[in-house]
Amino acid sequence: MLDDRVRAVLERLESEEQRPPGVAVEPTTGRFLFSVCAPQADCEVLEIGGGHGYSTIWLAAGVRNLGGRVLSLERDHACIADWRRNIADAGLEETVELVEGDALETLPMIDDVFDVVFLDAANKLYEELFQLAREKLEPGALVIADDVVLHADTLGGYVAARQAYPTLLSTTVPLDRGLELSVILAQD
Repeated sequence: MLDDRVRAVLERLESEEQRPPGVAVEPTTGRFLFSVCAPQADCEVLEIGGGHGYSTIWLAAGVRNLGGRVLSLERDHACIADWRRNIADAGLEETVELVEGDALETLPMIDDVFDVVFLDAANKLYEELFQLAREKLEPGALVIADDVVLHADTLGGYVAARQAYPTLLSTTVPLDRGLELSVILAQD
């Protein structure tokens, strides 16, 4: 799971100065993502906004033990180059796949069902990205949206919509920048 290669890359990324685009989640959020995925057998994860690969590494390390994979979507070319290098350095190439391009365009073309979605893209697109991802989720799936407390001014509507959605159970977790956890209860 968290072997020496994975730990070394995570430590290196944690020590580097953060730079946009693709600012990494906090280490505590990374550990949370790992903890959500690690106990699930054959866990299929969709990451919308792979950035430089920090959160992808946590997710992939989590799914690797009991089987599964991470499909990561990223559009920024500088992030993509870093993402590929970091995933290779961590030895996780067999567990993850990168889809390059704008998630609004690539997500509708993905024909798969996911157990976990990690939403960490442009805040103003969360609602539209959620709706596109929702079509790929069955009851029991979990959507985790990052930055909902930090960017409450932009994401307040997203949070309110999730908490009012009749086929979801959604709650805000004030971990780091804030996570909105939405469990799919039933098909729409």
